[in-house]
Amino acid sequence: MLTKNNSIVLSKLKYRDHDLIVKCYTEQRGLVSYMLRGVLKSKKGLSKTVYYQALSQLQIEENYKPNQSLHFIKEVKFSYIYKSLHTNIYKSAIVLFLSEILSNVLKEEEKNEDLFHFISAALQYLDNEDQFSNFHLLFLLKLTRYLGFQPENVNTNDPYFNLESGIFEGINHGIYSVSGENLTLLKRLLGTNFDTLNTVKINGKQRQEFLNMLLHYFELHLGNFKNPKSLQVLNEVFH
Repeated sequence: MLTKNNSIVLSKLKYRDHDLIVKCYTEQRGLVSYMLRGVLKSKKGLSKTVYYQALSQLQIEENYKPNQSLHFIKEVKFSYIYKSLHTNIYKSAIVLFLSEILSNVLKEEEKNEDLFHFISAALQYLDNEDQFSNFHLLFLLKLTRYLGFQPENVNTNDPYFNLESGIFEGINHGIYSVSGENLTLLKRLLGTNFDTLNTVKINGKQRQEFLNMLLHYFELHLGNFKNPKSLQVLNEVFH
């Protein structure tokens, strides 16, 4: 059955000599993998690979069969054309990092329109923004809401945040307790939206330490979570 589905590209993998397997997060069905047969074989096919850059936003006309693990694309076009996301070296580093994170944490083959629209709108914000060095921090923090372990935004006057329980508290639990600059920034970002993010000023060292804390938080709450290989590149770009 041919249907239309808005999609965000998470990853692509070469299969055999001329095929690609593209993994997308879609508006209508959550995680879907598509087989692109022979796309690497001809110049015409190769030109189509521009659609499948990391985090591209597409409208796909698909031949979807519920009992198959791989599906086929009949037509594809951009649903949103990025102006800077794939050409700005700093934004490209964020894209590489977030596509790896999303490939890691999005497992569900079921519809979650709220999550799809959050990712789509956040990427369009990044595409249009000139000040974005803290974007990935707020994106990850907001993503926790959709993954089921959003920090509880109560008792924020307490001196510690417990990474294991996701709550603010008055007791220090050692390796699970966040305090100091990371705690201050966490409280600040919990009350921040993307449109006011440029008011949050932190240096490269603080950014890196907060990101490490956030990734540890993900690791504690998601089985099989791995730190992205692109983390080093991101840290070098935003040092």
